[in-house]
Amino acid sequence: MKKNTQRNKETPIHDLRSAIEFLQTLPNEIVSTDVEVDPNAELSGIYRYVGAGGTCERPTRKGPAMMFNNVKGYPDVRVVTGILSTRERTGHLLGCAPEKLGFLLKDSVQNPIPPVTIERGQAACQEVIHLASSPEFDIRTLLPAPTNTEEDAGPYFTMGLCYASDPETGESDVTIHRLCVQSRDELTMWLTPGRHIDAFRQKAEAAGKPLPISISIGVDPAINIAACFEPPTTPLGYDELNVAGALRGYPVELVNCISINERAIAHSEIVIEGELLPNVRIREDQNTDTGKAMPEFPGYTGDAKEALPVIKIKAVTHRKNPILQTTLGPSGEHVNMAGIPTEASILGMVERAMPGRLLNVYAHTAGGGKLLAVLQFKKASATDEGRQRQAALLAFSAFPELKHVILVDEDVDLFDSDDVLWAMQTRYQGDVSTVMIPGVRCHPLDPSQTPEFSPFLPQVGTSCKVIFDCTVPFHLKHHFERSKFKKVDVTRFLPDFK
Repeated sequence: MKKNTQRNKETPIHDLRSAIEFLQTLPNEIVSTDVEVDPNAELSGIYRYVGAGGTCERPTRKGPAMMFNNVKGYPDVRVVTGILSTRERTGHLLGCAPEKLGFLLKDSVQNPIPPVTIERGQAACQEVIHLASSPEFDIRTLLPAPTNTEEDAGPYFTMGLCYASDPETGESDVTIHRLCVQSRDELTMWLTPGRHIDAFRQKAEAAGKPLPISISIGVDPAINIAACFEPPTTPLGYDELNVAGALRGYPVELVNCISINERAIAHSEIVIEGELLPNVRIREDQNTDTGKAMPEFPGYTGDAKEALPVIKIKAVTHRKNPILQTTLGPSGEHVNMAGIPTEASILGMVERAMPGRLLNVYAHTAGGGKLLAVLQFKKASATDEGRQRQAALLAFSAFPELKHVILVDEDVDLFDSDDVLWAMQTRYQGDVSTVMIPGVRCHPLDPSQTPEFSPFLPQVGTSCKVIFDCTVPFHLKHHFERSKFKKVDVTRFLPDFK
């Protein structure tokens, strides 16, 4: 069925190229280089200094996105990274104040706009077609998948929007997974427990059938953000492309793939079409024997997995002179893609339970957007005492991979780590302000969540979740008023002050 796909005229961004063009109009938001760069460790090594931020090894910093125009061995493909690596840049790309991004995402979940399917001849992603059945086909020489460090298991596609459908219901899901290049036409796919595409794969495998899957690389940043929602906010059967449509005010356009029975994002720079094979597993580092996978969001390189599902590539399609989008696992880009949906999920759940009390949420950089959240809570009366801790418990329910919650009052800037730590030093006592919840499922990439680290943890991926209540008891609030300075017009003295 055809639907109105007219774009919102007020939104200049509708794909990766228009996002890059938009950033080029803003000061210090994107830089480029024509110097030849090696995708094997060098490209990521450069961006670590330029603008990765996040939990990357220091020195690193928040900085511009970066375009590499001359990739060694790939004269027709450019590589871009860091498009979403700062909260401010993410705000520019979504047309929203940085501190309000969680609210924007929350509203978008509640007002979904489903995707539509367009004709193949209208899809930019199918301008050039490579069939894997051709003897000349080799994805390793076709696309410059970066190797992020010298000890990685191999080259990885880190910004591929994986799209597949439930073989029983036809409901679809889109999400981002780490994809390691294993051969000319094979990728391995790591799926953390609970992911919807893994549920689809298991159903197909139980029936002895492959699961068709498309991997769209280089898309509108709104899609990258939307794809990172997780249950319970987007339950099984909820297509996160609905959220991306709401963010832009018009539906995401999909197109039928050329070699499999699945759809892909029509404006993608690159699409990999393939099938998740039933009952086939490959060791992730079979080509390197490093024992390592790739850098992940906590700032450590994950262990290579012994047996991962395999995607058999059937075709690759792309735009002319495509741009391959990639990310550094521990960078600020992961924080924003994972963290802003986390904020939206927490805001939505707590608002339903106690309207008007939770003022804002920040999925902190130090936790990679997943492990640490700061909640700004307003106690309006004595009966609100204790409800701040209920809000923290709801946060753990809204996002199960959350490990720590820090609660602060309304006079604390939750986006300023100095202010949050100040609240911890002056409004927190460890024996009465700490709530521990032991033995709860969290995220397996946190290396401290192992029985070897703590004998109280039964298995890898379980954790002791903690609430740090740095709010002032309501009956003592008058003893904790911050020093009040005179309000003045600074521009009288410094005209260029912002």
